[in-house]
Amino acid sequence: MADRVRAKKSLGQNFLVDPNLQRKIVAAVGASPGDAVLEIGPGQGALTEHLLGTVDHLTLVELDDDLADRLRTRIEDLPGTRLIHADVLKVDLPTELPRWEETRVVGNIPYNITTPILFHLLERPRPREIVLMVQREVADRIVARAGTSAYGALAVGVQSVAEAEFLFPVPRKAFRPVPRVESAVVRITPHAPPRLPKEDERTLRILTRALFQWRRKQLQKTLREHPDLGPLPREVVERIGRDTGFDLTRRPETFPPDELLQLARAIH
Repeated sequence: MADRVRAKKSLGQNFLVDPNLQRKIVAAVGASPGDAVLEIGPGQGALTEHLLGTVDHLTLVELDDDLADRLRTRIEDLPGTRLIHADVLKVDLPTELPRWEETRVVGNIPYNITTPILFHLLERPRPREIVLMVQREVADRIVARAGTSAYGALAVGVQSVAEAEFLFPVPRKAFRPVPRVESAVVRITPHAPPRLPKEDERTLRILTRALFQWRRKQLQKTLREHPDLGPLPREVVERIGRDTGFDLTRRPETFPPDELLQLARAIH
């Protein structure tokens, strides 16, 4: 299926043509014959070819009309394999994949919609594991630790509901056409069962978004003035500081996810 369709810039397509890296990514998924796998954006089938026949259930989600047609022809006689011709952001994955919470997800996804796809996958209920190739800068932001320049709302959003691991870099020359940016593969393993109640997740998400919109401000100022947080009266902010024991003159990037969760609970 390789090298048959010209990449479409409008869809952010860059095809992985290095066979060694194709095999390395599929190996990182770690799927065995009884597993269910979802591949997002299979494109010309670079990863698909290494997955076919190795798992009991393989689902492909492809938006591009030409690529979907070619994939459909390739898999039409293969049992346990199906194609969903759609935008993955519009697919109700738990409904379409009955074994969703056991499913392993893999994909070389368009870099311009990485974050929406990632958070779509991390909506409840969540899959068993996610292995994605993303822009190197985004990979660094996903796994970043508090206190580093890459740490922000993306790291908190992922790490509060899953374990995030940087696996390996992928050079630009592994693709056709050659992209302008470096890439990397990350593994995200959702907490199972979820460690946070739904309400805590929602409150933490609102707090995190507000704090990192104003990441240069001290936390106490954001709590008192950001419209998404009330804003909160000064006496309430002072009480939150006493209850948590945190120095609220710190800036958001110094708070790891567990401390932000304590703040979110104190606010709620």
